[in-house]
Amino acid sequence: MSNSKINKVAAVQMATGMNVSANLLEAERLVSEAANSGARLVVLPENFAFMGNSDREQDTLKENDGDGPLQAFLGQTAARYAVWLVGGTIPMHADDASKVRAACLVFNDKGDRVARYDKIHLFDVHLVETDERYVESETIEPGHEVVVIKTPFGCLGIAVCYDLRFPEMFRKMLDKGVQILAVPSAFTAITGKAHWEILVRARAIENLVYVVAAAQGGYHVSGRETHGHSMIVDPWGTVLAEAPRGPGFVSSSVDKDYLITVRRNFPTIHHRQLKCR
Repeated sequence: MSNSKINKVAAVQMATGMNVSANLLEAERLVSEAANSGARLVVLPENFAFMGNSDREQDTLKENDGDGPLQAFLGQTAARYAVWLVGGTIPMHADDASKVRAACLVFNDKGDRVARYDKIHLFDVHLVETDERYVESETIEPGHEVVVIKTPFGCLGIAVCYDLRFPEMFRKMLDKGVQILAVPSAFTAITGKAHWEILVRARAIENLVYVVAAAQGGYHVSGRETHGHSMIVDPWGTVLAEAPRGPGFVSSSVDKDYLITVRRNFPTIHHRQLKCR
């Protein structure tokens, strides 16, 4: 087994509030701790920099592509701790001036931006149990492009939160060679309890990939409660590490040789008969 094919990854968990400066300090602290533990790829949760009383409040934070304090923070943090950093989501300018793009930016260990993914599937639901209503499409403009990039850890695919419920998206990633998934998320307490672990493990099993799922986990100023349970899952669906509620991180090694062996011995992805268009 080649040690060059084994790397440590981490999923950061937060309970983000309305104070951007405090949120960034907390994010950097957790990235620092993850890096000090040996992690070389670190994934932040969705909305790591701000969670307010409503999605509309993100308008004040939206940035132009390639320029802004949140983007600068991500690049500087990646370089400072020499990690590949998957930057949760930040609000970016959209074609529709009344909306934002929920953009997940990836920076390499030199602080260079190497990818951008804009959240495709928007969370427009009514949770009857708690009478919670979410209509992301009112404030977020969806992206359209599936993103997979080459990294030292394998081919990395990016998805955000509600994307987890759409397996066809991950089949498109598989066609692009995906080996590891980063999934910044903010599942509600209700949906997370019912479906979070099932969905994360299903995406790993279906596609024979590692999944690094970083979540919001706790109580927020708006009264919203998020599920937490950030986790790292291997291609066989085994949960390698999982967090409880509250701030922190989980980490684990990912082994490309193991992934290759599983795909060779259990070649389900080569047995597909119905391909995505």
